[in-house]
Amino acid sequence: MLSLSAALSSCGRLFQGSVSLRAIITINKSYSCEGLGLREIPEKLPVTTEILDFSFNMLPSLQNSTFSKLKSLLYLDLTRCQINWVYDGAFHNNKQLKTIVLTGNLLMFLSDTAFAGPQSLEQLVLTQTGITSMSFIPMTNLDSLDTLDLGSNHISSLQLPPNFPTQNLRYLDFQMNNIRAITAEDVRILQKTSNITLTFKGNDIIYIEPGAFQSHFYSLDFGGCTDIPRVLAGIQNSTAQTLWLGTFHGVEKEPYISPNVLQGLCNISVKDLYLQLRHFRNLNADTFQCLTRLRKLDLTQTHISALPPGISGMSSLAELVLNANSFEHLCNISSAAFPSLTHLYVKGNSQVLQLGSGCLEKLAKLRHLDLSKSYIESFDCCNKALSGLSSLRYLNLSHNIQLHLQDVLIKDGANLELLDLAFTPLHINTSQGPFRNLQLLQVLNLSSSHINTSIQHLFQGLENLMLLDLSQNNFESGIIPKDKLFQQLSNLEALILSSCQLTAIEGQAFHSLKKLRHVDLSHNKLVAFSTDAFSNLKSIYLSFAHNRIRIVPHDKLASLVGHCVINLSYNPLDCTCSNIGLITWYKQNLDKIEDPEETRCSEPKSLAGAQLATISLSCGINTAGIIAVVLAVLSCGAIFVWGARYFKQNYQQI
Repeated sequence: MLSLSAALSSCGRLFQGSVSLRAIITINKSYSCEGLGLREIPEKLPVTTEILDFSFNMLPSLQNSTFSKLKSLLYLDLTRCQINWVYDGAFHNNKQLKTIVLTGNLLMFLSDTAFAGPQSLEQLVLTQTGITSMSFIPMTNLDSLDTLDLGSNHISSLQLPPNFPTQNLRYLDFQMNNIRAITAEDVRILQKTSNITLTFKGNDIIYIEPGAFQSHFYSLDFGGCTDIPRVLAGIQNSTAQTLWLGTFHGVEKEPYISPNVLQGLCNISVKDLYLQLRHFRNLNADTFQCLTRLRKLDLTQTHISALPPGISGMSSLAELVLNANSFEHLCNISSAAFPSLTHLYVKGNSQVLQLGSGCLEKLAKLRHLDLSKSYIESFDCCNKALSGLSSLRYLNLSHNIQLHLQDVLIKDGANLELLDLAFTPLHINTSQGPFRNLQLLQVLNLSSSHINTSIQHLFQGLENLMLLDLSQNNFESGIIPKDKLFQQLSNLEALILSSCQLTAIEGQAFHSLKKLRHVDLSHNKLVAFSTDAFSNLKSIYLSFAHNRIRIVPHDKLASLVGHCVINLSYNPLDCTCSNIGLITWYKQNLDKIEDPEETRCSEPKSLAGAQLATISLSCGINTAGIIAVVLAVLSCGAIFVWGARYFKQNYQQI
């Protein structure tokens, strides 16, 4: 939804000037009246309104006339409107309504026909509404419901009624309630569902009747539940694409996860298992004996320092997440036990992670490897450490201690498409390009890597690179020279050089980059805006924000044609006649300007802080100036005539 001046004036008339309305409108169909202290729906809202955000206003009760004129409503947000009562047929005339959001209203009464009217209501959000029992919710006209959100209430017992809508239900949320026990009878109606997402996160469930859940679920979330064996007993013989058994920060300290805790998974069909923040103790191969059918296993911050070497039968596992643990060595993850891995994450390790040699060589199918923020320091990176990874497409080694490159970064990386080395100091000790064998690389992030940009062959072999981030690196003398640094990057489309302490860019510095479309030169010390460095200016984005540019010659702007965009915000721009070329072009090309709100004048002091688009200068010759010029011309003429006569007389005397 876009904020339009027409919308503001129109909505202002709706309230006859009694309210200073901040509203948003899109083609007369979407309005936002959020937080205006309103006590009623505006009478003159167009009948075409489809989306209405009326949150944070005051509507103590909803009557059958409250929304009667808005017959085209599709989406209605009534968050925190102090609604206590919803009477018969409150939405009777809203046949098209798909979504009702009642978050944060303390509901004291819901009529049996509170939600009657909409022909196919799909989403009903009743979070934080004080509901204590499922019987409080009227089920009339909810057969089309896709989503029912009952999170953060006081429900202590499910007891789903026989007429509970299950035919189209896909998402049912009971998170952060007071549910402690679930019986088979409570949830029997859910056996009619298929592929539903069911969330009990944050409930202190201590008992589930064995076999209570026997259905096919898309996702089951028991996050934060203490008694995992009880939960697993309750979902025996069920099927779930995703099962959440992890916990979250702020929960009281829970008991350790012993090897036999997950035995209940042997009789449950699960593809993706999440165990974040659980605390494993005495981890051994038996812990994994019921996980053999998993496709993904998330063990983020589970306090483990090694995976047991005897793990077997997990040939189906494609994704393994080991973030925020305390591995000392990359070989401690026992990668050979997971031959089908395509994604491996060892991010945010809590201590120095030694890469070793050949620890991952059995992972021939690995495509995505994230070793960021793991205190890695390697003096011969990374051929031996990452050998055998011929299928690798994505490699993240960012935010580590330092890497020394003696040759190519990774010999088996011919298929690599994205390489992230941001905030990892790089020391290059090779006479050839360290990335020369990465012919398929498309994205290279070297931000804040302290890389030596004077190495002429630095980007050798990167003919297919499309995005290069060199931000927060330094160039010699603060100048980007006209040299061969970027010469081989013939397909580069985006170049980021922000915060590089740049003071100048030599002409034609980027002329070899024929496909360049996006250049970020922000947060530098440039005093000149120049387009001479670029060969293609038909459709380019140039950010010179946060530099020291005062004057921009008109001829440097005239070449910007087509769909070009420039950003000159946060520069000390001169708004005198000496910069009239920029000011004139700027006003004529506002569609080419990014962040005009912060493109402001610095000089003269009388205009300091003014937006460039708002100023007007008169830089022609005024009347006094014209008179002065005329007098000067006449004086010069008189002197010329007198001089001519003087010389003529003297010549005749001779």
